[in-house]
Amino acid sequence: MINNSAETTVNQSGNPIRLLDPKSDIVFKKIFGQHPELIKSFLNGILPLPKGRLIESISYLPPEQSPRIPAMKNTIVDVKCTDQEGHIFIVEMQMTWSKSFLKRFLFGTSKAFVQQLGRGKAYNTLCPVYGVAIVNETFENTTKDWFHHYRLTNVKDLDKSLEGLELVFLELPKFTSQTFSERKVGALWLRFLKEINGPLLSIPQEFQDNPDISRAVELTQESSYTPAELEAYDEYLDAIRVEQTVREDSEQIGIAKGREEREQQFHEERKSMARNILRDGVSIERVSEYIGLSIEELKQL
Repeated sequence: MINNSAETTVNQSGNPIRLLDPKSDIVFKKIFGQHPELIKSFLNGILPLPKGRLIESISYLPPEQSPRIPAMKNTIVDVKCTDQEGHIFIVEMQMTWSKSFLKRFLFGTSKAFVQQLGRGKAYNTLCPVYGVAIVNETFENTTKDWFHHYRLTNVKDLDKSLEGLELVFLELPKFTSQTFSERKVGALWLRFLKEINGPLLSIPQEFQDNPDISRAVELTQESSYTPAELEAYDEYLDAIRVEQTVREDSEQIGIAKGREEREQQFHEERKSMARNILRDGVSIERVSEYIGLSIEELKQL
């Protein structure tokens, strides 16, 4: 549940400190968009990179080279970087899910792959592009899996795949440490995103023991932000809350409308059935008894 204010915790000295939600726009960008060592740790912990292919260094793409991905108001798309081999990584935090998001993200990631090929460059200079979308809602209700990895694979031989585009979608609400136990750092990062969103009596010891997670926790402290940034933070969360409320109201209206339409259809089917029975000479009283329509309605038929 998104809270529209900074969260309260207590540090080791007992003095209260206030933490902001790392999934929000301002905080997510400050942590992962301004500290290459943190986004490197996150990507190495999360991505299914081949053995021996861990990211050693990260550099952010300058604005003029950043892939132009169509943005949505509840999406953060500003974390775009490359590693020591030129591989491109795009990381987004999606607060609410929509059916069009998967295609939009595929479009943006594909565009990032294409934009690498400048005039006169050879195709063999193209580097793989990885898209990582952290979704703060459940969107796959038919499975308990929370980690969804897509790539171009031969349908007859799953061991064969084309290097170029890979997409990873994470359903944050489904995540538990037990389902990612083999990758401790990745589990810690996801716990950080999931757990730093409500009152805490203390920072978990596991967060304090990891230098990168500990640094990220520091960057969620309210004291790290200017008044203007805090105002933007509150406005962002308020906009998300309003959007969720509107969507829930629309769903309820849709459900009610659907129910009304089904009832109307059922009523019309009963009227049609009654006409056929009346043509067979059955008395209007018996038709009313068995079909459930009033005698007045049957007389109109």
